[in-house]
Amino acid sequence: MTDTRIIVGAIAGAFGVHGEVRIKSFCADPEAIGDYSPLTSEDGKTTYNLTLTRAIKNGFAADLEGVTTKEEADALKGVVLYAERDVLPSLPDDEYYHADLIGLTVLDTGGAVLGTVSNVLNHGAGDLLEVSGPALKASVLMPFTMAVVPTVDLASGRIIADPPEGLFE
Repeated sequence: MTDTRIIVGAIAGAFGVHGEVRIKSFCADPEAIGDYSPLTSEDGKTTYNLTLTRAIKNGFAADLEGVTTKEEADALKGVVLYAERDVLPSLPDDEYYHADLIGLTVLDTGGAVLGTVSNVLNHGAGDLLEVSGPALKASVLMPFTMAVVPTVDLASGRIIADPPEGLFE
């Protein structure tokens, strides 16, 4: 939880010929990305003042301050957008920003270290924690459900897991 920024979307290229961009929102409420402006690039050096103009297929069309041509908009394709954590809404006790879970140590219910969360994935059926570690031959994808992960302790930097039998063998 040391980073003060959270990924909220990405620029998918130009939309039209007047400098609008296509925005992919990674927010639970996709339209909320417009509320978090100004957004920054991954390195934090570039700031984007974003105004959503309309919903389009797979995202939104948006105006970025200072971008007036299709060529300028196309040049921004692939830029990942970050918002400051303090402008994002507080989450209920049982919900977490993915960025907060990455790097946490995963322990089993007996206290043995299983690995570290290296990524959080969602392929449509729910979140999966990708757990990596020196004792593992390959990363393990563990369901992020209350049954498998009963405890997330952000303050201590750990997760207590009760993985299905054989998952970590």
